[in-house]
Amino acid sequence: MIRVGTSGFSYRDWEQVFYPEGLPARDRLSFYAREFDTVEINFSYYTIPKASTLAVMAHKTPAGFTFAIKANKGMTHEREDNAQVFERFVEALSPWIRDSRLGCVLAQFPTSFHNTPANRDYLRVFRERMGPVPTVVEFRHRQWVSRDVLALLRELELGFCCVDQPQFRALVPPIAVATSGITYVRFHGRNYQKWWDHKEAWERYDYSYKESELAPWVPKIKRLAEESRQTFVYANNHWQGQAVDTARQLRLLLGLA
Repeated sequence: MIRVGTSGFSYRDWEQVFYPEGLPARDRLSFYAREFDTVEINFSYYTIPKASTLAVMAHKTPAGFTFAIKANKGMTHEREDNAQVFERFVEALSPWIRDSRLGCVLAQFPTSFHNTPANRDYLRVFRERMGPVPTVVEFRHRQWVSRDVLALLRELELGFCCVDQPQFRALVPPIAVATSGITYVRFHGRNYQKWWDHKEAWERYDYSYKESELAPWVPKIKRLAEESRQTFVYANNHWQGQAVDTARQLRLLLGLA
């Protein structure tokens, strides 16, 4: 199964682009779920969510709607004395796990997280602390693209997050590989000019994909779907609702619309 959605949904700059003018923020998820059957939640990176909050989010979507959620920064960026962060985070997921609404957790590590013995050991710790919760890892440094690392991910049953982004030397290239039953693709945009040089975080993701840029991913995504039980595809070029257009294009190209 392939599910296509966007990275985040509650953006003020989507008003009059995707959301009707005047739509209350509390109604955005319900409106979003009329068109898409999955979304990637990102606020969890900044604050550990409450189980009650996630339960309310599930109630605002129809049966079968699935969530992916980004791991808290205390799990990926602040990696010392953080066992309790994992406990609180996993506990908060209980409503989604109980009702089969959780697709997976996305652990996005920083560019400074290099392929070292200590960091490979931390991946083992990460897997142990997550328990049976399906988890996908997004590396942001090319050092992690190796046969040994992919073998380690398969051993730990951690998914590899495939990415489309500017092809700077240090960044992960646009490879498509399955290392667990969950496969995952994120489209960050290709804003070379603003990727490193920006004042606001959204500037990095200000990019509108052309069909010719997305089309080469279609056979890759279909192959990932054949090699896994669930494939998630998310557009993260969120500025001014460009992610919605990217997700719509991908659904058409994949024959899902």
